Amino acid sequence: MPGGPNPPAADDAERTDRILAELRRFADDRGFVPFVRFMEVALYGEGVGYYLRSASPLGPAGDFYTAAHVHPLFGRTIAHRLLGIRRALGTERPFDLLEVGVGDGRLAAAILEALAAAPGGTAGITYHLLDVSVARTDEAWDRAAPAARAAGIPLVRESAVGERGPFEGVVLANELLDALPARRLRWTGSGWSELGLRIDDGRLEPAEARIPEPELSIPLPRTLEPGTVVEISPDAEAWIRSVADHLVRGSLIVLDYGLEEPELVRAHPSGTLASVRRHRSDEEYWRDPGASDLSVFVNFTRVRSAARGGGLAELAYGSQAEALGAWGFPNLLERALRDARSPEEEVRTRLAAKNLLFGFERFRVLELAAPASAARLATLRWPAA
Repeated sequence: MPGGPNPPAADDAERTDRILAELRRFADDRGFVPFVRFMEVALYGEGVGYYLRSASPLGPAGDFYTAAHVHPLFGRTIAHRLLGIRRALGTERPFDLLEVGVGDGRLAAAILEALAAAPGGTAGITYHLLDVSVARTDEAWDRAAPAARAAGIPLVRESAVGERGPFEGVVLANELLDALPARRLRWTGSGWSELGLRIDDGRLEPAEARIPEPELSIPLPRTLEPGTVVEISPDAEAWIRSVADHLVRGSLIVLDYGLEEPELVRAHPSGTLASVRRHRSDEEYWRDPGASDLSVFVNFTRVRSAARGGGLAELAYGSQAEALGAWGFPNLLERALRDARSPEEEVRTRLAAKNLLFGFERFRVLELAAPASAARLATLRWPAA
């Protein structure tokens, strides 16, 4: 992910012009720009990208929310898992918790609050915040810092995975990979076309271009109905490999919405591209680039393959509900209900728990272990979906 200070954001009046100017750098002689390049600029372009703006996209006042906004139980359950991993690795060793894509810091704060309350102490643990946006990192820092101080855990800003060299601990990515730039490929019945946009007289419009057979580590499926869209993210696969290059002991935990490739093309033959603004779908995502979130379902077939290619061992892969259950959610829920200060709080907690278990049914959890610690962490496996 890019690091360093973000340049001042463009206002609404100039953002589209600046995005168009940047997209022209990627356009062919017909003005065609692959979707992957559009997504990159619209989300992460300097001074114009959706994720680089000063206003937070998260929460009721933003465009979407994550499981961390539903209830602190989500963060507490992850903290319980992190402590289990730390015990398996040895509590006498340094343990770095690197959260990538920290958003507004709500997840970090919940995790740190749970770590502060956990028995056994927190000596040797450091919590690292990494986000493409300086504004989000600052917001996360302000929200998480009190809990970090209470836990006695140093809080550190990072600009890249492995910025300080090889490390051991856990890399946590909640709803990160779905927002990394993705290619959208359509099977025509006899070959492939690349979906994207065409710049025409200063405007963007959906377009596609015929391409040769893509050279990929996993060949694209051929037994598809004409018109079927397959979405892949080279950036997500590269990110997984970058973690593998720097994580010497410990695990990578990915939580995100997605499916295996055969499931994706069967359930979503037109693709999974979503554009969201103010919690509503924005069908014409190209009309006001940089103003709405863009995402595609994670293609876990290719992400898991990239992990294996990077040397990571798979500990578990399954639904988010399965993962939470295996990580101690039922006991933590019981404790939260006992501690509820009113009947109303107990009802809210039960409703939040139902949402976390059943409202994120398309979310998957992938747990991976660095080779040197795979044997130690094997005892933490949970059933796959």
